[in-house]
Amino acid sequence: MSFVSIDKPRPWVTRVTLNRPERKNAMSFDVMIPFRDALREISLDNETRVCILTGAGDAFCAGADLENSGMVPDIAGLTVPTISRRAMKILDDVIIAVRDMHQPVIAAVNGPAIGGGFCLSMAADIRVAAESAYFRAAGINNGLTAAELGISYLLPRAIGSSRAFEIMLSGRNVHADEADRIGLVSQTVPDAALLDACFEMAERIVGYSRIGVELTKQMLWAGLDAGSLHAHMNHESHAQLFVRLTTENFEEAVRARKEGRQPEFKDNRTYDHPVGSD
Repeated sequence: MSFVSIDKPRPWVTRVTLNRPERKNAMSFDVMIPFRDALREISLDNETRVCILTGAGDAFCAGADLENSGMVPDIAGLTVPTISRRAMKILDDVIIAVRDMHQPVIAAVNGPAIGGGFCLSMAADIRVAAESAYFRAAGINNGLTAAELGISYLLPRAIGSSRAFEIMLSGRNVHADEADRIGLVSQTVPDAALLDACFEMAERIVGYSRIGVELTKQMLWAGLDAGSLHAHMNHESHAQLFVRLTTENFEEAVRARKEGRQPEFKDNRTYDHPVGSD
C-alpha cells in the first residue's frame, strides 16, 4: 500500500493525498519521505499548474506518529544527536518542498490538522477547511515547544502575532469557523463540498498565465521576508516588467476583453525580427 496517493482529478491539477487513514495520516518517516519526494517531482511536472494537498479518511494530518515513527534512512554508525538532526531535517524538507513548489499549493483541510499537520497546512499557499476541520499546535500539550517546522514563522504572518501567541501557547483547538473568521483559512465549506471548492479555485488559477501565477506566488512569499517596502516594491517592479516585456499576455487580455471572450495566455512574445538585430 502506498502511503502517498497522487492523481489528476482535473486538467492541470494534481492532488496529493496522505494515505494512511488508520493512523490519521500521521507523519511517520515512511509517509513523509515519499511525500517529500512526490512534491519535488510534481514541482517539475509541466502538466501541473496547481497542487492540492489533502488527507485520506476523516483527518488531514495528525502530526507525529506516536506509536511507530518509522525508520530514518542512512543512519548507520550515527549517534542519537545526529540521528535526531537527520530526522528533523526530513520533516523540515517537507515544509520547504511545499513552499518551494513552482505551482500554487492549496491545502484541502478535511479534518484535524494537529502538530506537524498544522505546520504542513501553514506551508501551503491557500487553505480551505471543511466544517469538521480543526487546528492545534500540539507540541505544547505534549510537554514540548509548539514551535516546530516553521509554524512560529508562518502563523504570526498569517493571523497576526497576538492571535498566534495565544493559539500556540494555549494548545487549544481552533475549529473551522474560528479559522475562517481570523483569516487562518480562505474559506470554510461543508465537508462534502471541500474538494469541489478546491477544484473550482484551482481551475480559476489555471486560467491565468503560468508565469504570472508563479511570479505572484513568489512575490507574496518574498513580501513576508522583505526588509522594507521600498526594497520589495523594487522586486515587484522587476517581476512585472519581466512578464510585460517578454510576453504578449497584456495585449491578449486587451484583445479578449474587446472581443468578449476569455483570454488565452501563451506566456510568449513573437518578434518581427530577432532580438538585438538592427
